[in-house]
Amino acid sequence: MDSGERISIVLASDNHYAILIAAMIKSIEINHKTEEPIDFYVLDDNISEKNKAKVLASIHSEKISINWVDVHQIIPPTIKLPVDNTPFPLTTYLRLFAPYAVPPDLDRILFLDVDTIILTDISRLWHTDIGDYLFGAVQDFQKVVSHGGVPNYKELGMAPDTKYFNAGVLLIKAREWRDADVTNRVFACSHENIKHIIYADQYGLNVTLANQWFELDPRWNWFSLFETPDDPFLIHFVSTKPIFTSYKYVPRFKTLFYSYLNQTTWKNHQPINGNYNNIRKVYNLVKKVVFRSLNVAN
Repeated sequence: MDSGERISIVLASDNHYAILIAAMIKSIEINHKTEEPIDFYVLDDNISEKNKAKVLASIHSEKISINWVDVHQIIPPTIKLPVDNTPFPLTTYLRLFAPYAVPPDLDRILFLDVDTIILTDISRLWHTDIGDYLFGAVQDFQKVVSHGGVPNYKELGMAPDTKYFNAGVLLIKAREWRDADVTNRVFACSHENIKHIIYADQYGLNVTLANQWFELDPRWNWFSLFETPDDPFLIHFVSTKPIFTSYKYVPRFKTLFYSYLNQTTWKNHQPINGNYNNIRKVYNLVKKVVFRSLNVAN
C-alpha cells in the first residue's frame, strides 16, 4: 500500500457545527505523534469567515494545514441532492464528494464526521491495510440491514444479515471511488428509494456498496451512546452533540470533548439549550420541503 507521505482528511460542515471542527482537529493535533503532515480538506457549506478564523487560530502545529473547499466548485450543476424526509441536514450528503475535494493524484483519503474526537494517533488508522476493498468502515450499532437502516432490503434482494456500516469514518481509495463512479451510483440509488431513507446518505451507501467494504476495528468509530471497558480510538457523537444541554449519553465522553474544545478559541464554551437543536431539526425539514418544491418547479 502506498499511502503517501501526507495524511489527507476530508470533513464536511455547515456554520452550525464549526465548533465541532475545532474540537476534532485539536484532538488529532494533540495525539498525532508521527512526522507525517496532515492536510485537512473541509467541504465548506457556508461556514462564516469568523468561524473559519477561529478554527485556524486554534491550530498550533506546523504539521497541520486546512483547505476550505467551496462545495459549489465540486458539485456538478446536474446533481440534485436527494431531498429525503429525515431531519438530517443536506450537508451530510457532501461526504459523497469527499474523493473530489482533494488533488486527483491522491490515492487515499480519510473522511471523518465533524462530531468525532480522536484519542490516539490518527496515523494508526491512516496506515490500516484494507486489502483490495474500496474503503474501510466500522459496523454500525444496528449491525445488519434488516435492523432498520435499509427498510426495503427484501425488495432489493439483500440478505437480512448483510452487514450495515456507519458512514462517519471512511478510509477511502479515492481514485478507485472516482473511477467506479460511486457518488453518482449512490445518488441514483437514493433517488430511486427516497421514501425508504432513514439515515440520509448512509442508506444509499449501504445499498450500493453492500459487502464491498473492509471492516475496521470498532474502536475506530465508537458511538457515544455506549460505555466500554476498552479504550476507544475515536468517539463519535452520533445522536445529541455534547455542545447541547440535552446530551444524555456517556458522561466521560462529553468531558473528553470539552478537554479538547477548551484548548481552542471556543474555550469556556457553555452547552447550548437543547431546544436549539430541536429547532435546527425543524429548520432542516422545512428547508427540504422548499428544496422539493423548487425541484418540482424545475
